[in-house]
Amino acid sequence: MTNFPGSLFASLDHVPAGVTILFGCLLVGLVLCLALEEKLHAKKSLIVGMFAIVCLLLATGFGILPYQPVIVGSHSLVEHSSVDGEYHDDEHAVNFHADATVGDEAGRHDSSVHVEGHEISMPVYIPAIDWGVIAIILGSSLFVDVTSKSGLFTWIAIKVTKRSGGDPLVLLWFYGAMTVIFSAVLNNVTAMIIVGSLTAVSLERLNRKQLLLGFLLIEGLLTNIGGLLTLISSVPNIIVGTAAGISFMTFFVKAAPYVVVSTIVTLWMGAKIFRIQRLSTDEQKQEAAQLVAGFDEKDGIESWSFFWFGAIMLCLFIITIATTSVLPIVSDLQIGFVALAFGCIMLLRFKSEVDNFYKAIDWDLLGFFMALFIVIYVMEHAGVLNVIGSGIESVLTDLKATPAHATDSSILLVGAALFSSVTDNIPLAAMLANILSSLGTPTDSGLWWSIIFGANLGGNITPIGSASTLVAVTIIHKHKLHLTFGTFVKMAAPYAAVQILMATIYVLLFLR
Repeated sequence: MTNFPGSLFASLDHVPAGVTILFGCLLVGLVLCLALEEKLHAKKSLIVGMFAIVCLLLATGFGILPYQPVIVGSHSLVEHSSVDGEYHDDEHAVNFHADATVGDEAGRHDSSVHVEGHEISMPVYIPAIDWGVIAIILGSSLFVDVTSKSGLFTWIAIKVTKRSGGDPLVLLWFYGAMTVIFSAVLNNVTAMIIVGSLTAVSLERLNRKQLLLGFLLIEGLLTNIGGLLTLISSVPNIIVGTAAGISFMTFFVKAAPYVVVSTIVTLWMGAKIFRIQRLSTDEQKQEAAQLVAGFDEKDGIESWSFFWFGAIMLCLFIITIATTSVLPIVSDLQIGFVALAFGCIMLLRFKSEVDNFYKAIDWDLLGFFMALFIVIYVMEHAGVLNVIGSGIESVLTDLKATPAHATDSSILLVGAALFSSVTDNIPLAAMLANILSSLGTPTDSGLWWSIIFGANLGGNITPIGSASTLVAVTIIHKHKLHLTFGTFVKMAAPYAAVQILMATIYVLLFLR
């Protein structure tokens, strides 16, 4: 097979066009299967895992994957002449008397060698996985799961409920703010479960169950807004932020203004659309206050010492994550180490039964990520990402320039949102992040933020757009409230449209 002259494939001199087309079809098939996950009755980790197996087999058969030894422990690259030793040009290693080693072919062609490193044999799919992302997800999940056993999150939620005095409108604003904060500090699904469950109990005790549908829908939408607040609030943030080199504090400073304004607008719209109003008479206020007073925030607390330990560790966790990039020693170990370290420290409280927490880990999500990284790695070597990148580059003018053009960011943001509404936003974020990285997009370009905003807010368009909105719908159905797929889209459309429009304007005006 030969390359098509004058086409996008022309630059892929080492990969036949037919091979690139084949792997492109596999990528399309993966996206379609993820979109039809429920109809296939298969978990996303299995779906992506099967595609990873097929991709690795075909890529090996076509000979497009690199199988050189992996260099570990190397500090720098230097010219051959600057290293004291002999150069042996063979298909394996280049060894020097100065304990230097060179491994890959590209390094030899560039006349440079790895210093103070050594080679190890490793399956090609192992370095394909971004283990930093895996460590962040695993460590954060363990930390949140163990900390929740202290009763800290339930205590906070009930305290907030009492402060509202049982007034529906005040309760909506309090629960909305709590949803956003929990989504930012914990994760979207955990936030929706905690706040959604408390909402159902609170409204039922306050005899306001007719407002439950509106409350849960608004909270579900707010989880995806809260997921924009910090670098670790959602998986797309982690993937895109890491690829762009955006620090935790930079991410927070740039995302916070939009999150605050969007939260206020969403809650205001929700109160108007669902007619959630303040109590009008003193008698109603007094009755609601008495009902709320019956809530006991101490019910979920088994040990006050563990409660305060959990509170202190949560504060330290947030502070350490926020300052990882400037902390000595820790900055070299990165955020993944911080998440795993705090998770292990919290597990000391249940040292004899830690296996129970291992069982509760979302292994489907971790397996999905590892398989997805492998698929993307193969697609990169097959030239698929280069083709997609060339297509994006032809649409997005002056991609490598800063600031990006208004049309560029707008198209990317809206496109990412629409794509995320019908399938998982994680593969989308990972693919686009790889493409922008390969095209040399500057860290301060608004294109990175277009992906971040689009991937998160797209989950508010349909009930399958994000895991947290799906949890919200599950809680709604659990309480026997009628809400079909079409009804959700109809109800959520005004919110999603306003949120995406605001995000587009914000990126164009402040993040370009």
